[in-house]
Amino acid sequence: MKTWWKQILEKIYNFSSVNYNQMGEPIMTKIKSLADLKKIKGDLQSKIALREKSDKPEGRVIVKVAMATCGIASGSKDVMEYLVDELDKRNIDAIVSQTGCMGYCYAEPTIEVTLPGNEPVVYGYVDLKKADEIIEKYIRNQELVDGIIPVNYQTIEKDKED
Repeated sequence: MKTWWKQILEKIYNFSSVNYNQMGEPIMTKIKSLADLKKIKGDLQSKIALREKSDKPEGRVIVKVAMATCGIASGSKDVMEYLVDELDKRNIDAIVSQTGCMGYCYAEPTIEVTLPGNEPVVYGYVDLKKADEIIEKYIRNQELVDGIIPVNYQTIEKDKED
């Protein structure tokens, strides 16, 4: 049984891969080789780099994944993991973050993609195949992909300009 503070630490620091024994104590995996140590180092460096990039988002692709209850139940966690991995593999300078409910529960999982200098585009019913298509067509080539959810609101800034 995990204690409440261990659950909080898991959520804050994403320690979901930590296993626990019957007493609720963490079971530490042993580092058996230099390759294991380098893998851990690389994982930590990429997480640190992602945090540093998020401080200065200008000129980067920004992807927000809706991770409210309905999105998670529909598979948004898998979509987010896929986007993080694939954008990194394809050397696309992007910030992938999670957000709460976007109000499109009927179309979950949903993501919002903002290309530098462009308005955000929201895609619905995003599975791994659709996420791949969005990366290849929209993010790389700026070709719109089926599944766009039309904007049904105006920002405060736009209202002030009118």
